[in-house]
Amino acid sequence: MSDAVLACVIEYGTNQQNRGPKMRKPRDIDTELKALQEKAKQLKAQITIQLGELVEATGADTMSIEALAGVLLAAIEQADGKPEAVARWTERGTAFFQAGGKKGGRKGTGNDQSGASGA
Repeated sequence: MSDAVLACVIEYGTNQQNRGPKMRKPRDIDTELKALQEKAKQLKAQITIQLGELVEATGADTMSIEALAGVLLAAIEQADGKPEAVARWTERGTAFFQAGGKKGGRKGTGNDQSGASGA
């Protein structure tokens, strides 16, 4: 090895020693996983709360649970076959939220099925 190469190797080694260890700190994957699971749990709880608030804001909380479930199931069935119905529901929902989520635009007592058919 030439003197110039040897000097470079020695200088490189000296520089590496001066920089300290280059090892990364090991990750605590268990802790990270628990934190992510807790965050997912919080997000799910937040969604559940928001859905409850939506039911109340629309006045659907006056319906029985069975009737509300039936309305939602009918809407899901219609959504599969009639994308135009979903588009109309989206427009109506957008207007509802733009109006401040007031129940005033709601018609009937909630006992009819006109809200579910919407098509």
